[in-house]
Amino acid sequence: MHTPHPSRFRAIVSAACCAVLGAGLLAGAGTTATAATSAQEAAADVKAAPQAEAAGSKVLGYFTEWGTYDRKYHVKNIETSGSGAKLTHINYAFGNVTGGKCAMGDAYAATDRAYTAADSVDGKADTWDQPLRGNFNQLRKLKQKHPDLKVLWSFGGWTWSAGFAEAAKNPAAFAQSCYDLVENSKWADVFDGIDIDWEYPNACGATCDTSGKDAFTNLMQALRAKFGSQNLVTAAITADATPGGKIDAADYAGAAQYVDWYNPMTYDFFGAWDAAGPTAPHSPLTSYAGIPKADNHSSATIAKLKGLGIPASKLLLGIGFYGRGWTGVTQAAPGGTATGPAAGTYEPGIEDYKVLKTKCPATGTVAGTAYAKCGSDWWSYDTPATIATKMDYKNQQGLGGTFFWELSGDTADGELIKAIE
Repeated sequence: MHTPHPSRFRAIVSAACCAVLGAGLLAGAGTTATAATSAQEAAADVKAAPQAEAAGSKVLGYFTEWGTYDRKYHVKNIETSGSGAKLTHINYAFGNVTGGKCAMGDAYAATDRAYTAADSVDGKADTWDQPLRGNFNQLRKLKQKHPDLKVLWSFGGWTWSAGFAEAAKNPAAFAQSCYDLVENSKWADVFDGIDIDWEYPNACGATCDTSGKDAFTNLMQALRAKFGSQNLVTAAITADATPGGKIDAADYAGAAQYVDWYNPMTYDFFGAWDAAGPTAPHSPLTSYAGIPKADNHSSATIAKLKGLGIPASKLLLGIGFYGRGWTGVTQAAPGGTATGPAAGTYEPGIEDYKVLKTKCPATGTVAGTAYAKCGSDWWSYDTPATIATKMDYKNQQGLGGTFFWELSGDTADGELIKAIE
């Protein structure tokens, strides 16, 4: 589940509709208890084919359109943090899905906002008469500094996934609308493809979808047919590997032939939507003794998807650059009771890593991730050390790389992204 802007973000829905992601057991998993000016004219109608990369080498981070407001996280911060040099791909989140079509999310943030020299990637201020401003122009400048960097426009997300039901009724028309928007001549050079974040096909997220098991496959087939081999076509997908769960609700294996890769959202397995607890790490790599819901862990998700025949090279391991937490907790180890979500900067129960590392430093590790007890608050999140553990797993499994939600959660010097290998 991708955390939205506070003004648009999800309200936590009932367990029936928002059941957190499940997973199947990975045998042998051990535990321990302690994600411009003239460039527009130069954009070619036909793009070069995406460059092939070795398995495991992709590093994809989400950049949120709304992050430039309250968070004051701009494209420039990708560069000054050192993240630009580490990233191979950026997912720009999110475009809307409405009326059966792809649509702009926030046009002001994306294309109109004028950047001062101080906030601009290249230190040059926007002018009143330039054809493109906003995040898109800043991403163009970032790509000029990093010519191998690819940017995808991601559509949907938790808040806007309800629109996919209408889109699924006419996949070809939807694909055409997306192509027309992504390949608009004003910013065609900014984007290298499209990402679909449908939460969730033929299952429940913020709303429940009944499009049928083949709807996702049909949608991805239409997008690949329209965007062709010269563009990337990817999708963020559920990590719910429980029998009869969200992975089983759609034909992700059948759709795999049409995507360059999947981003299984291997985080948010547990959280303070269960207000009384028990406390549990939101992104465990493996199972562990006392896990509140059997097999809710990243390795089970990967095992399930690979078991369906999806190539490991088409799966990226997901990492959250944030923590989830409870308050009213007396027990330091996982499994304690709570009275509700811990206070967060933007919404209860969630906080950026850059805040938690000093506000509530890690006090232990479990199942390949970290947890922290400070006062009556209990948090779980990944650290550079636990990300290193996850990188070992990613390499052992032969996965295509790593993705994370999202860039603004990291420290100003890119502490977490620098741990991704």
